[in-house]
Amino acid sequence: MTEIYPKHAATVILVRPEANGGFEVFMTRRPHGMNFLEGMYVFPGGSLRKEDCTERILRRCHGLSRKEAQGILGMHLSPELSLGHWVTGIRELFEEVGILLGVTEAGKPLDMNERERKERLAEKRKALIDGSIDFQMLLESEGLFCDATSLIYFSHWLTPEEFSIRFDTRFYLTPLPTDQTPLSTSQDSLWITPDRSLKLCEQGDLPVIFPTFASLRTLANFDSLEGLLAEYRFA
Repeated sequence: MTEIYPKHAATVILVRPEANGGFEVFMTRRPHGMNFLEGMYVFPGGSLRKEDCTERILRRCHGLSRKEAQGILGMHLSPELSLGHWVTGIRELFEEVGILLGVTEAGKPLDMNERERKERLAEKRKALIDGSIDFQMLLESEGLFCDATSLIYFSHWLTPEEFSIRFDTRFYLTPLPTDQTPLSTSQDSLWITPDRSLKLCEQGDLPVIFPTFASLRTLANFDSLEGLLAEYRFA
């Protein structure tokens, strides 16, 4: 039997405060007809690409060094591959739902209230998705860096060996930037509290795979967004 090596991947749990003092997470439903996880509710994310670990893109990461990333993910990964997971998460979040975790060359937060920049980034996102530009080119053209400090390491999941498609996935948390709104990638995109999501899972109305369910169950243990972020930011 041929051994199937898992693909490195990153998943981002986007969170925002909820009116009653708790918090919500953003989920999308994968379209029917896809050959992997069709119809399942997921957090944004995807496979790590070779270009996520190049020298030029890693130089455009702000707030986290390669060695620091390796210290978080494990010494069995190279420093470049380790930091590449942060790039993957930031790139995939932008590609899938239009949220860009970036800072300027001066280290200041990206201001998405600038109409012209917002329009340019929307066009460049389309070019990124169709492959006419890559993420490094997009960042360089806008004078931006990946804000690696915005992704907080959350958990690690490895697909069991018996599956034909396998992933070695790092999950991250990130608060929704105050001046950005995720795109509705499908009619089933939703903001939902972890408690509510678990109830829908039990009723069969929110189909998810086990790592997603386990993540929601862990998130449901926290009463506030502040408490959640503090727990994992300083873990």
